[in-house]
Amino acid sequence: MKQCFFTQNNIKYVDYKDVDILKKFLNPHGRVMARKRTGVSSGHQRQLALAVKRARFMGMLPFVSR
Repeated sequence: MKQCFFTQNNIKYVDYKDVDILKKFLNPHGRVMARKRTGVSSGHQRQLALAVKRARFMGMLPFVSR
């Protein structure tokens, strides 16, 4: 089982402005990958989804790729 990326790197809050980290958890089509694929804990997965939605709304991430 994979360890949570945010717990390993001691990240308490998933920030929507940190686009490089958010892109790690998106597939090539721009969708958020599942917890089973990434190994992120449930709480951080919820924060991640909210951060991606905020970044998309602000124009930092695309809604759809390709």
